Amino acid sequence: MLVTPLNIPGLLLFSPRIFPDNRGAFFESYNESAYQQAIGFPVTFVQDNESSSRKNVLRGLHFQLPPKAQGKLVRVVRGAVLDVVVDLRKDSPTFGDHVKVELTAESKHQLWIPAGFAHGFLSLEDDTVFAYKCTEYYSPEHERCIRWNDSTLDINWGINDPVISAKDAGSMDFLTFETPF
Repeated sequence: MLVTPLNIPGLLLFSPRIFPDNRGAFFESYNESAYQQAIGFPVTFVQDNESSSRKNVLRGLHFQLPPKAQGKLVRVVRGAVLDVVVDLRKDSPTFGDHVKVELTAESKHQLWIPAGFAHGFLSLEDDTVFAYKCTEYYSPEHERCIRWNDSTLDINWGINDPVISAKDAGSMDFLTFETPF
């Protein structure tokens, strides 16, 4: 497995070895020892989630507040997404910066997102299936969302009118959020 640190410290892109043959292909989607060595500290995943989306569905930018903050290991099972992560760590030199990564079922790449980041994605194909492991259980009272098109963050999603949920439509501006991270 190839591990690539991204432009914001803490974010890692995992590229597994894929073994194709005449029957199809095989790859190791998770190996606790290898991932913890790459991440640099013990990680326990307690919940797996999966969503399916039509093309142009945008979900995010979601996160949970401490003590229920979540680290996530995300990947695409079918289709493709533009995955976006925003640094919410107030003492970080990259506070408020974002990283964009295209994740596809074909590449099998996975993105590690530690606690202290907001996360969202735009589905680039119909019937996209997005799966992720979480280090903390979902907690509605700790869940927060920053507006996907916040002018301060200036994220170019490549789309002006995505399909979003009512919850995401009512999310907060980045400048009004007081980070606990």
